[in-house]
Amino acid sequence: MKYYVNTRAQDNGDHEVHNENCTRLPKEGNQKFLGEFSNCREAVREAKKQYPTANGCYYCSNSCHTS
Repeated sequence: MKYYVNTRAQDNGDHEVHNENCTRLPKEGNQKFLGEFSNCREAVREAKKQYPTANGCYYCSNSCHTS
């Protein structure tokens, strides 16, 4: 599955990681393609290389979401 990270931080500082089918995928200008991964953990790990506060989306990557 393809994953994207929101280049704009949430109010809490998190940069959310979304899969390609997420209904809350950020607008094209606010997303960065991370690559294709077999699970959200790999995608979040990749996002953390540029965004240390990366976190899985509550809706599409809940198993990788931390409060």
